Amino acid sequence: MRALLVSLFCCGFWTQAIAQVEPLRPGDTLQISVWQDPKLDRRVVVGNDGMIAFPLAGHIKAGGLTPEALEQALVARLQKSYSEKLDITVSLADVRKEKNPEDDETKSRIFVTGEVAKPGSYLLKPATNVMQGIVQAGGLGPFAASQRIQLHRKIKGLDTIFTFDFRAYESGRVATDNINLQPGDIIIVPERGLFE
Repeated sequence: MRALLVSLFCCGFWTQAIAQVEPLRPGDTLQISVWQDPKLDRRVVVGNDGMIAFPLAGHIKAGGLTPEALEQALVARLQKSYSEKLDITVSLADVRKEKNPEDDETKSRIFVTGEVAKPGSYLLKPATNVMQGIVQAGGLGPFAASQRIQLHRKIKGLDTIFTFDFRAYESGRVATDNINLQPGDIIIVPERGLFE
C-alpha cells in the first residue's frame, strides 16, 4: 500500500513538472499570482491567438511560452509599477484537451477571461450572444469594468474588437452591442479603474 501511494505521488509530481516545461497552448487556463499585490491574482485563459490579458500589463503573447517564461514576461511588464522586486507565479490550472475531429462539441468554442467568476472556454450554442457568454462564465466579478467589456474576433486574419456595455444592456438602454458570438470569439472583461 505504501509503495502504491509513493508511486501515485511521484506520478502526480512528474505530471506537474512536465506541465511546467511544456509550452502553453490556446485554451489552457492559467493561475497567475503576484505575491506583492494579491488583488492581481487571477485565472486567465490563453486565447485562440495565443494572447492573454492581464491588468497593468495589457495583452501578452503566452502561446508557445513555458509558464516560467511567461512569469519573466509579466515581471518585465509590471516591474515599472512597483518599487520592490516582483515575485510572480504562473501555473497551469487546466490543460485544454486534445480535440477529437469526430466530436462536434469541440468544434465551436468561445473563450471568456478577465473579471468573471469562471474564466475558461465554453461550448458555443447557436444564437448565443455576448450577455449569454458572460452568464456561462458565472457572471461578472466584483472588480469588473462592466461598461468596457471587449469582444475580440478574427475577421480575415485581423483582430477586430467590439465593445459591450453591460450596464446599459442591463438597464434596457442599449441592445445593439449584444451581438451573437462566433466560434473562436474571446470575451475580455477588464478590471475597472480607480474612479469607475
